[in-house]
This record gives sequence, structure tokens and C-alpha cells, in this order.
Amino acid sequence: MPITRRAFLKTTAGSAVTLAWSGAHDTASAAQSAATGTPPGARLRLLRNATSLIQYGGRTILLDPFLSPAGALPAFNNTPNPKPNPLVALPMPAAQVVASADATLLTHLHVDHWDPVARELLPKGRPVLVQPADRERVVQAGFTAVHVVESSLTWEGITIARTGGQHGRGEVGQRMGTVCGYVLTRAGLPTVYIAGDTIWCPEVADAIRVHAPDVIVLNAGEAQFLEGGPIIMGLADVLQVVQAAPAATIVAVHLEAVNHCMLSREGLRTGLQRAAVRSTVLIPRDGEEVRLA
Repeated sequence: MPITRRAFLKTTAGSAVTLAWSGAHDTASAAQSAATGTPPGARLRLLRNATSLIQYGGRTILLDPFLSPAGALPAFNNTPNPKPNPLVALPMPAAQVVASADATLLTHLHVDHWDPVARELLPKGRPVLVQPADRERVVQAGFTAVHVVESSLTWEGITIARTGGQHGRGEVGQRMGTVCGYVLTRAGLPTVYIAGDTIWCPEVADAIRVHAPDVIVLNAGEAQFLEGGPIIMGLADVLQVVQAAPAATIVAVHLEAVNHCMLSREGLRTGLQRAAVRSTVLIPRDGEEVRLA
């Protein structure tokens, strides 16, 4: 049975080059970093939707885990494509995803970013970093190491600053609730801005202006219902980001994994080509890894 928007809110209230995700490589990289005194490099492996494993400063952060098997969850209702979610399988077992991470970073708690499988599999004592609005629900789910990012905090030598966003416009945007993004910084590493579920808005423009990110991760699948307009970025929003941060590398994710996302990877790629975008915009496939530094 399709899930209604009300139920959804209640439940939740160019390709990049393929590189190996190798433990041996990680060990060698860590050893080299220890010898030179520099932090290990930064990499992002897209798993599905917004779910990614981010290696940064010698730690691995699991971003917005959406770990259910393909088709295990109802469709989001009131959309042009009423198919069960997720639309595709993970590129690796969910248990392996969980075992790979040192901490979890949540931009918000909608089901395609924080699902029942994630809540079941993640160790309850492992750090979970959240926006203030989400602390209570994560604690109620049994997690005991919940860190609230008020403005910013430092975890394992990594500074994590919280940024704002708008999960749609007008009434729909208000009903989608509070969302956020994050900026990761550490000396010797690129500044990485994870925009989260947002459209182009003043909060995103401010984050780019204040933090001057080297890398920007955008949820760019143009998710939407039958009315109310997109609730995350589409081509026009990505072009705004390109204009605001022409020197940044942009990584486009949140594509082709949930039924209310209308923009495909090929559609985004074609639109960027037609707009003659000269900036670096990477559109990784599920399972692909992007080197950020």
C-alpha cells in the first residue's frame, strides 16, 4: 500500500571514477600519514540515495543510512511513480556498511535517510551526530552516544559545523520539517559541505559564502509530490550552486533510489552539458567512490 504524505511525515517527523574501497589501502594510507604527519585523505563512497561512507581525517562517517532491501518499504504516495522503496539494492550488504563506520551523521530523520534497518543494525553505543531537533527521537531509539551539533563541534579532530536548508517551498517545505547540512573541516584536508535535503535557498548560499567549501555534496534527484514543487535540488538548483561556487567540486547524489525523485543521472548530466557547465560535477553510480583529496 502506498504511503501517504501524512504518513511519510509522521514516519520520518560525467560519472565518477570507480575506485576500490580497500582495507589494505586504508592501512597503507594511515601508515603514510603517520610517517608524514599529515591526516589521511578524504574520500566518499556513494552507496544509495544520500547514504554514503565518507573517509575523512582517518575516520569513516556513515551519512544518512537508508539500508532496507530493495522494495521493502511502501512508495511515497501522491507522486508520479508509485513504486515500492528503495528502488534499487545496496551495492554491499547492510551489515558490511555498518561495520565500516566509526560514527553516523544524520541530516534529518525522514525514512529514506534513517530507516528501521539502520536503527536495528547500528551499534547503540556508537556515536550518532544529529541536529538539535532530532536528538530526542534518536535517544528514544536506544542510542546512547548521541552528539548534538548545535552550531559546531569537534569529533576525533574533525570540526563539524551545522548549516541550514529548506526542504521545499511554501506549505510543503514547512510540513517536511527541519533539515540541516554539515561542513567538515580539518587542517590539511578539503572543506566538505554536505548540503542535505534542501533546495537552493539563502541558507545554502550563506553556507557557501561562510565556509568556502572545496567539495559540495548535493542531493540532486529533484524529489517531489504531485503538487508543491521539488523538495530537494534539481538541475536549476545545481546550476545555482555552480554559479555560487565555481571552483568547488560538486558531487551529486540522491538520484534514482526513491520513487519521488524525478531527475535521473542522465537527465542531470545532459542538463549540465546543455548549460555548458565548466565546473567539476561528479555524478557517481551507487557503489562508486570519489576521491575528495
